[in-house]
Amino acid sequence: MSNRIVTFGEVLLRFSKNGFRRLQQGSRLNGNYGGSEANVAVSLSMLGDDVSYVSRVPDSQIGQACLNELRCYGVDVKHVVRGGERLGTYYFESSAGLRNSQVVYDRQNSSFYSCAPGMFPWREIFGESDVFHCSGITCSVSQSAADATFEAVRTAREMGLKVCCDINYRKNLWRYGADAHETLHRLLQYSDFVFGDQGEYEVATGFPRVPFKAVDAHAEIDMKAYEEWFLRVQREFPQCRKFILAMRNELSSTHHTLTGLLYADGKLYRTRIYDISPVLDPMGVGDAFVAAYIHGSLKWPEDNQRCLDFALAASQLKNSVSGDFNLVSEEEVFAEM
Repeated sequence: MSNRIVTFGEVLLRFSKNGFRRLQQGSRLNGNYGGSEANVAVSLSMLGDDVSYVSRVPDSQIGQACLNELRCYGVDVKHVVRGGERLGTYYFESSAGLRNSQVVYDRQNSSFYSCAPGMFPWREIFGESDVFHCSGITCSVSQSAADATFEAVRTAREMGLKVCCDINYRKNLWRYGADAHETLHRLLQYSDFVFGDQGEYEVATGFPRVPFKAVDAHAEIDMKAYEEWFLRVQREFPQCRKFILAMRNELSSTHHTLTGLLYADGKLYRTRIYDISPVLDPMGVGDAFVAAYIHGSLKWPEDNQRCLDFALAASQLKNSVSGDFNLVSEEEVFAEM
């Protein structure tokens, strides 16, 4: 085994407006590539890891441009499959003041939407890998994409890879008839590391969240309540080795508090609270957290506290980077810590 990491998911073209305009305003749209698992892959590569991204994109100039973008950040895309009708897209409206952000997906009949088991040679892909990262988003796109995801996680487990799953619940995507709770609950049963925020864990586990209401960096956290909550989660998924919880309180569009908790080997770890103002672009903050934690778990596998501190620092930095990708180095994260 090496420290090679494989990520699997749908890469998307993101369209957004300048100057906090609403989607109905103006005629110009800015475009950039993103998507949760692609964001993780780019972040890992920026941190110095050997990472391969697996997806399905159209055999077109748009598909090629997308792969070129990932390659320029050092991501291996040799296992990306060509085919299908088009690249999936989403339209993002930035939050402003107390107005929430909005996401409008356009992924129906995309290349990834129609991917299916048997399209990806997982045993070849996983042959020299140590970690497989996936997320609940791939299970929400279509039944065939969900089936391909479960084929991947079963193969990864059989081959002895660590399986990292980001719950990544997106309410607007679950339209093809599957039950989100049942599907995500089943996906977590294959996972060694689980990531998510309070709401995502609530959907996957059915356990009510413990509120995070920090308004500054000095807020108190009810560690006893979280420890009791994690004990319930651990009993529900006894095969999981580590549970990572990202916690964010959005006080306004440009003012967030951010922290995280880690439960491993019967012990609960906490880290600092960041009071972030201004927030430049919050998209991909969770993906940055996941990527940095995977990076840390490979470099410092016995130091849970260091991994958590590193992950949160990287996630905090993403708030200052426009676009979906967290374009920061390991040295920059250490400086932030």
